[in-house]
Formats: sequence, C-alpha cells, structure tokens
Amino acid sequence: MSISEKATLSNIKSNIKTDVKTSNGMIRPGSFRVVAGPCTVESHEQFAASAKAVKQAGYEYIRGGAFKPRTSPYSFQGLGEEGLTILSDVSKNLGLKAVTEILDPGDIELVMEHAQILQIGTRNMANFALLKRVGAAIARTDHGVILKRGFSATVEEWLLAAEYITNAGGDNVVLCERGIRTFETSTRFTLDLSAVIVAKRLTDLPVIVDPSHAAGRRDLVIPLSKASVAAEADGLIVESHHEPQEALCDAEQALPIEALLSLREVLQPFASAMGREVI
Repeated sequence: MSISEKATLSNIKSNIKTDVKTSNGMIRPGSFRVVAGPCTVESHEQFAASAKAVKQAGYEYIRGGAFKPRTSPYSFQGLGEEGLTILSDVSKNLGLKAVTEILDPGDIELVMEHAQILQIGTRNMANFALLKRVGAAIARTDHGVILKRGFSATVEEWLLAAEYITNAGGDNVVLCERGIRTFETSTRFTLDLSAVIVAKRLTDLPVIVDPSHAAGRRDLVIPLSKASVAAEADGLIVESHHEPQEALCDAEQALPIEALLSLREVLQPFASAMGREVI
C-alpha cells in the first residue's frame, strides 16, 4: 500500500500545516519561514556575531550545529555540549529560537534543554530508533522536528520516516528537502523541487527547503530560494556566517551578512505572488 493510500497522521486532514499544534509557531498560515545561521557553532564570539545578523535580518529562528556528522572523521565534528550551551545562551539573549541537529538517542534530553527544534539530518532519516525516540520525547511538548530527506531516499521513504515520528506521538514535524545525489557534478546535490510539490500533495505536514546544502555554492542559494517559494514550500533553512571564508564547516555555501540582510526583500515579491509573507 502506498503512502497516499494510508490513513495515517501525516496524510489525513490533521491541520498540522495550517494550525501547528505546539506554541513555537514555526510554520504559520500565509507565511514563508526563514531559518538562518551558521552550519556549526565554532565559538561564542563566532556564533554571537552570526546570530546578531539573523536578528538584524528580522528572523526568529537560528540554526547552529553542536554535533556534526561529517563524511571525513578528520573534519570538524562540532563542540558537542559546549556548543549547545553557546547556542542556547546566545539565542536566548537575542530572543531567538534555536534549531540544532540530534545524532544520538542518548542526547535527546540534553538537546531539548538547549533547542526548540530538533533537526534530523539526511544521514539519519532512516535511523528508525532515533525517529521513534525523538517522536516520543517531543510528544506533548513545545518542541518540534525538522526531518531532512535522505539524499538517496524516495519521497515515499521520506514520508514514511516522518510517520515513525508522528506514530510515536511527535506531531510537530516539518519536512525538509535538501537535495538528492544524482550524476550531476556542477552542484553538491540536486535540489528536487518536484519532491516539495509531491510531498505537499500527499501530506499535511509543512515542507521547507535547504538550498545551501543542495547547491554547495553560495551564488546559487538565493536563486534556488526564489524557486522554492514558487514550488509552494513553506520556508527555507539557509546557512549564513559573519565571516564565511573563515567558517570551519561548509564555508563555500554560507551566505555573508549582506546577502542575509537583503534576502527578505529579494524573496518577498515571490512570496507575495504566492499569498505569503516572509518571516
């Protein structure tokens, strides 16, 4: 039986998309949410400078990784618990809500103490033990989950992964298309905007787009962001850094401050055409 034939929480008319059940209000009717911030928390000084730019741009959610799954074991893996402390201290001081990745089921409670939104990355989309534990942990709380599509996953596999979370009680799930692996080498991954449209036809869960990881190049992030609005996405999660050339992680795809500050103005005409407001 295909996902479209299942009578499950993610694809019945559950009002998740139009009436988010938790108080964090990440996805709102008529809005186009932008989440921005650095790939990883590198230091208090670095994260504070990047977070101030997010606040100045008028956005309410900041991303920042403390635990980083990297392809190479020799790449920067994040600051761990120290990074979480920096993330929460800076975001609280600026009145921002924090988004960060969860890798280990044993760290769920710790991460929830420091962030409002838990991100499950592309490599963990099929980590079913983690999905179920996260779903149970956020049930009846104000926390939410961003579930990134696996870079080799079908839309059906992605939606069924979301149902591991919802079936465990976590009904505040936001899907994220972040690009899939294809034969194309001019970009880091291939952004599959058709998957955004298909997912929104099959489920009431909101869908956002990560153009930064898809492109792997900052010059493509804003054009792909515009296309995401037209593809009926509910928002973006983009990487930004106060000194992109010095970033310890994904330096090539992080937006500089000036681009972040102009992003709302650039996107709003497209959002207006879709009956949305960039927030």
